[in-house]
Amino acid sequence: MVFKRRDRRPIWQIVADFFWPRGGWGRAFRYVRHRLHRLPDPPHRIARGIFAGIFVTFSPLFGFHFLYAATLAWVLRGNIVAALLATFVGNPLTFVPIGAISLQTGYFLLGMHHGSADEVHRSLGGKFVDAGRDLKDNLWAVFTDAPVDWSHLHLFYDEVFFPYLIGGMLPGLIAGLAGYYLSLPVIQAYQNRRKGALKAKWAAIREKAAQKADAKNNQD
Repeated sequence: MVFKRRDRRPIWQIVADFFWPRGGWGRAFRYVRHRLHRLPDPPHRIARGIFAGIFVTFSPLFGFHFLYAATLAWVLRGNIVAALLATFVGNPLTFVPIGAISLQTGYFLLGMHHGSADEVHRSLGGKFVDAGRDLKDNLWAVFTDAPVDWSHLHLFYDEVFFPYLIGGMLPGLIAGLAGYYLSLPVIQAYQNRRKGALKAKWAAIREKAAQKADAKNNQD
């Protein structure tokens, strides 16, 4: 197949590349920035896509960020590819601060009393584990006589998922608008410079062709 890798990576390599891509995160960031600059679309549409991609990274809908970003970009008439690339803002290096900001904002907006961010982090992992255990145990209960218990999943929804969902909207909006207004002039300048370079290149080609034609006419 055309897009199939020749060297199949082991599972541990896939996991390692997810947390630390080859060449480092700096190289990955430069690649994404380069791709965003070269998208064939007006700057305002690309910037709208960037807004959509950044906004959805503050959502707890992990695994659906691409779909969410593409849908939001389509609604906003933004560039869908830019939205997908902008979800790169949510990566293993930023998930923890994004999650902490979103949760704390959600607790504040919902009037829920919680301790410091460090205390939330210490209990957050356990809530994820307990919710996953509930899913596993209750799936197994479908085929056995084991009792069904959704208490941990309910706790996870009430204390993690819903506050995260509500709280991520405000910082997501702020970060998305910042991405929009910061990227718009940069993309405009890049495209104008690129257009100027292309015009100069075509002018040089035409001038060279005219010189060859004149030289040929003089010989005749």
